[in-house]
Amino acid sequence: MKPEHRAYRTVDGNVRIGSVVHGIGAEIEDPDGWVWTLTQAMDGTRAAAQITAAVVGRHPCLAPETVRAAMADLRSAGYVDDAAAPLPPGLGERDRVRHARGVALLRWMDLSPRASPWSAQLRLRRARALVLGVGGTGGAAAQILVASGVGHVHAVDPDVVELSNLNRQLLYREADVGRPKAEAAQAALQALNSDVTVTAQRGEVRGPGALADLLAAPPGPYDVLVLGADRPPEIRRWANRVCLSLGTPWVEGGYRGPLVSAGVHVPGAGPCWECQRAGEVERRDLRLAPGQSEDAASPRMPWNPASAVTAALSGALVAHAALALLSGVPPMEPGFRYGLNLMSLDDPVLERHPRRPTCPACGTAGR
Repeated sequence: MKPEHRAYRTVDGNVRIGSVVHGIGAEIEDPDGWVWTLTQAMDGTRAAAQITAAVVGRHPCLAPETVRAAMADLRSAGYVDDAAAPLPPGLGERDRVRHARGVALLRWMDLSPRASPWSAQLRLRRARALVLGVGGTGGAAAQILVASGVGHVHAVDPDVVELSNLNRQLLYREADVGRPKAEAAQAALQALNSDVTVTAQRGEVRGPGALADLLAAPPGPYDVLVLGADRPPEIRRWANRVCLSLGTPWVEGGYRGPLVSAGVHVPGAGPCWECQRAGEVERRDLRLAPGQSEDAASPRMPWNPASAVTAALSGALVAHAALALLSGVPPMEPGFRYGLNLMSLDDPVLERHPRRPTCPACGTAGR
C-alpha cells in the first residue's frame, strides 16, 4: 500500500483507504475482516505470494484467487506501489534525495497504476517548458518548474529589472536592478537547480508568427507553454491560435486586484481559450448602459495593483497546472479557469464553459 494511502478501520468495521482527501479516499465494506488483514499485510515487506499466504493463513476459508483479485483491484484503483521498484533509467541517487518529498506528493495524488512511483518525476525530467514573461506570475511559475525538476525551462522576457518590481517579483534581488530580466532569471533559476537546463533570451513576442517560431525552436518543440506575459494585449489570443495549430498545451494566469487565477488549455481537449472567454462574457451580467465600455466595470490602469502574495499565488496556480499537464498527476480535464478571490475565500474561481461550434479558433468556423 502507498504510505500516503494507509488504511484504517472505521467504527463500523469498514476499511477506509487513500486518506480523507476528497477525490482520493474510498471506503470498503469488510464484514469478515480479511480486507483489513490484506491492507496490513501489504506493507512493502512482502511479495505478492507471501501476502496471499498471510491473508489465507489468517482467514482459512478464503480462496487465494480472491486475495489475488483484491490486490489487483487495489492496484488498478491506484492505492498500491511496488516498494522494490528501482529508480527508472534517467534518474539517479541525487534525484532520489532532491525530489523524495515531491514524489511522495505525486504518489499521493496519482490514482493510476504505475510501474514505479518515480514515473511522473521522470516525465518531468524529460519535459521542456517555454515560459513567456518572467515577471510576477511567470517568474514564480518558472521557479516552481525548475525546483520541481522540469528538464529544460526556457525563459523569454523583454524587460529589465526595476526597483518597483521587487515588491512582487521574488525571482530578483536589489543587485539585479537595471539588469535584463532574462539574464537575471536564468542565473537565479540555474542556481536553484543545477540538474536541469535553464536557457533564456531577451525579447518581446510581436505576433503569432514569432510565437510559433519560439515554440518550434530547436532542439525540438516544447511540451507546454507557460504564458506569464500580459502584453501586447493580443498575446493570449495569439497563444490560443498558435497552440491550436501546433497542438501545444498551454497555461496562462495572473491577477486582477484580489482575483488570482489560471487557465488550462489543451488543443483538441475541451474548449479553447476563446470558447472560454466568450462563455464567460455571456455569463456575466455587468448591466452596462448601451454603448458603455466594459472598462467601466473593470477599469484599466497604467499598472496592475499587485503584491508578492497575488503574484506568487498566480504563479503557483499556473505552475501546478503546467506540472499536471506534463506529469499526468493529478489528472486534469483542460478547458477551464480556476483560482481564488482573496476578498472572499468562500467564493473560489472556477469557470467552465462548453466548446463552441461557432468558435473562430477551434470550431467549424475556424477551420
